[in-house]
Amino acid sequence: MKHLTREQRYTICKLKNKDHTNKYIADILGVDKSTVGRELKRNSDKRSGKYSFDLADRKAKQRQKTKKKKEIFLPCYKEIIKYFLIENQYSPEQISGLHKRYSLDFVSHETIYKWIWEEKKKGSEDKLHLHLRRQGRRNRKRGNNYDNRGLIKNRVDISERPIEVERRERFGDLEIDLIIGENHKGALLTINERKTGIVKIRKLEGKEAKPLAQETINVLSPFKDLIHTITADNGKEFAYHEEIARKLNILFYFARPYHSWERGSNENLNGLIRQYFKKGMDFSKLTDKMIQEVEDKLNNRPRKRFGYLSPLEQLNKVLTNEEKVAFKT
Repeated sequence: MKHLTREQRYTICKLKNKDHTNKYIADILGVDKSTVGRELKRNSDKRSGKYSFDLADRKAKQRQKTKKKKEIFLPCYKEIIKYFLIENQYSPEQISGLHKRYSLDFVSHETIYKWIWEEKKKGSEDKLHLHLRRQGRRNRKRGNNYDNRGLIKNRVDISERPIEVERRERFGDLEIDLIIGENHKGALLTINERKTGIVKIRKLEGKEAKPLAQETINVLSPFKDLIHTITADNGKEFAYHEEIARKLNILFYFARPYHSWERGSNENLNGLIRQYFKKGMDFSKLTDKMIQEVEDKLNNRPRKRFGYLSPLEQLNKVLTNEEKVAFKT
């Protein structure tokens, strides 16, 4: 219910002094006549019975100030947040959004963040802030350092990429990257589809371009008829991009140096993967089973841009025939 403003109370006062009816006043204000009647009853002077907008406004504000606030952050909510944050690595926004999707009462993501930081200040043993994606760290500022990785032969700039890729209008436009383990011990090849957010993760022994190209071809060959483009950064690990494009019959594009937002979905994916495989981890110790479990979790994780559907659920919406659904297997 919306509360009356000071201006509306002024109007009530002036019209009531001219002996207008409650219905007439309500029609002028655009409210129900019961609202006017309740206002006159609650906020008139108790001794004289006279209505003064100034007194009425003071009484209403005082009533709001002393009104007992409803406790919405229930203890059970905190247990739910801990479960999704720690066990599933959901973000506060995903936790809140998932409950909204099913029309369940819950707190906002801002309230969740506020509680997590309050717990940190208290020195809580749960250390919930460490389960946030960035753990409270700020993004580094972009610098203008010289890119010493060199230029990739025959690279095609992202400016030549079809506009439908940027708009996520079709299935089959991919982004690709490599996450390196500690001391270059192992690497993770990450591939995501832009329209559905579906994810593929594979382990590599290192960041050499030839093995990366072969693994990319192996992963994508079963459904090469469904894909159109791949976009990568300018790392030398993608030096065999022409071979990938030829074997898969697709177009291969490169984002501009220091323009990571041009591959925003993949940058976001890598951040999500780092929740499971932390910086400083020796990737050579990861098993295929461990990697598959993380891939499955990410493909079943609710996403805000899909109305908190998971990438797999979004895939099932976008793709209808059995041939295309094979991409998720």
